[in-house]
Amino acid sequence: MPRILQADVEEVKTRTNIADIVGERVALKSAGVGSLKGLCPFHDEKSPSFHVRPQVGYYHCFGCGASGDVYSFLREMDHVSFTEAVERLAARVGYSLHYEDGGAAPETSGRSRLYAANTAAGEYFRSQLLSPEAETARRFLGERGFDAGAAAHFGVGYAPRGWDNMLKALSAKGFTRDELTAAGLVSAGQRGVYDRFRGRVVWPIRDVTGQTIGFGARKLYDDDQGPKYLNTPETPIYKKAQVLYGLDLAKRDIARGEPRRVVVVEGYTDVMACHLAGVTTAIATCGTAFGAEHIKVLRRVMGDDSAAGEVVFTFDGDEAGQKAALRAFSEDSRFTAQTFVAVAPDGLDPCDMRLQRGDAAVRGLMDAKVPMFEFAIDRKLAGYDLATVEGQVGALRAAAPIVAEIRDELLRPGYERVLARRLGMDPTAVHQQVQRAARGEREQQVPRQQAPGGDSPEGVSRIRLADLPRTPEVALERDALMGVLQYGHRLDQQTLARALSEPFRNPALEAVRDAVASVADRTRVGWATAAADAVREPYRSLAGELLMMPFPARDDEGALASSADLCRRLILRAIEREKHELLGAVQRVPADSDGGRALRMRLRDVDAERLRFAES
Repeated sequence: MPRILQADVEEVKTRTNIADIVGERVALKSAGVGSLKGLCPFHDEKSPSFHVRPQVGYYHCFGCGASGDVYSFLREMDHVSFTEAVERLAARVGYSLHYEDGGAAPETSGRSRLYAANTAAGEYFRSQLLSPEAETARRFLGERGFDAGAAAHFGVGYAPRGWDNMLKALSAKGFTRDELTAAGLVSAGQRGVYDRFRGRVVWPIRDVTGQTIGFGARKLYDDDQGPKYLNTPETPIYKKAQVLYGLDLAKRDIARGEPRRVVVVEGYTDVMACHLAGVTTAIATCGTAFGAEHIKVLRRVMGDDSAAGEVVFTFDGDEAGQKAALRAFSEDSRFTAQTFVAVAPDGLDPCDMRLQRGDAAVRGLMDAKVPMFEFAIDRKLAGYDLATVEGQVGALRAAAPIVAEIRDELLRPGYERVLARRLGMDPTAVHQQVQRAARGEREQQVPRQQAPGGDSPEGVSRIRLADLPRTPEVALERDALMGVLQYGHRLDQQTLARALSEPFRNPALEAVRDAVASVADRTRVGWATAAADAVREPYRSLAGELLMMPFPARDDEGALASSADLCRRLILRAIEREKHELLGAVQRVPADSDGGRALRMRLRDVDAERLRFAES
């Protein structure tokens, strides 16, 4: 494949705000002057250690050590090649790329073609919803309260009956059968290749950035021998354990909410009903149970680093719905936010509730939510005869581990009292049983695995900021490098070069200084990220931390002034060092010798330089 011109690579990066790209996947909030932070998308964490600095176009995680620019972020998150990352961002900002052979942009392959095929399929399905054959599909949607506007908002379409209608339509657009098969849009049988979705209402499934990656389809006709719901199979871009339907539409309101609330429902029509009723933070899984990977995605979008957020699960009131709720409860501890369950009294799902009782009833369902712990306790107690002593004891043993899992030390005693009242037992006996359950849980815990990035590829422990000695000399070198990496492009370049000309005393910081000093042009976009990447191991992660650490200043101008002052102090330190060496040399050389006169002249120049920088 032809290489993209390096000038275009740099231009696209210049035109792209890395915070916009990261912000589509991670809820970011201010972390000081010029810095944003959120939960790391590369490892699971409870509190945010992932920082983004838009001014320098760089990200760094202080937990796992992941770092890089906007291209490396896309490559790691979406598993695309470097060329695909550049092409995707170029298309986003409307920039026409040029290639080394002077030709036009080549046809991309791999994942980009899968995205393109799904996008084309979505357009095809939407167009088919207007066809005469789709009357059954339009009636299905209308009976559930969804008009043409609602269908358009969610991109709902129709897959026509037949054998290969979509296959022919997309083949005419240049997609090969291999590409359509890899995208999960067609299947192969004894009679050849055929459309996977036929005679069905189709919902596009999009990732958090809004790109179509797959489809969910419901059958409409009695002669359809397939399952009621049929989803895209696993593909390189569609992993059902990581996908949440409606998250692309809900993420903005999730991030803006106070408190931040996510409503987890069970199906596509439930998501539509909730959004149309005003519950615009509703999402659903795609043909699989709600699990740990879904939670990781949600936590990043929510910015789930405090107990202020809410996750509300809505489930049908039947036995299957209750089992689904308990499965969700098993993952509850992965959230920092408080979790709740909302079940309609008569077991209606949000779609049926909107049809029968209106939008206000759907919104009111959120007010009827109960804490997940309370719901789980009641489900446990339901299996015991609480009128007998044996039933009370058995229920206590079953429910005590649930109460023991409550992380909030202020909430746990309250639930112990709730459980005691439910059982009609002495609160002291309940407390003792909960304590025993908590001890048993701790004994069974496995030590947490070290976060990735703890060791360098060579097996040598990486040096971090926390490893540096706490001395005034090290503090000066550390803070100066932080200022240079973050604001070096705005500093006086002659002063900056002078400040970086002398070796540092700390070996780790000296490795970073050496890489920074080696950059020829510290005014060009991206110079700091290139310098950080050029630092040799085991000090590269330290450079990333220095680049991303919130600078201790009131505002941007204050940070710039402080950076300039730190450079001046480095210069004065170097001048004092040279002056001390010159004074010693003067004592050892005859004053009337050529060497003595040269030393005194140099000493005079050093004093003049010192005075100039001391007064600046």
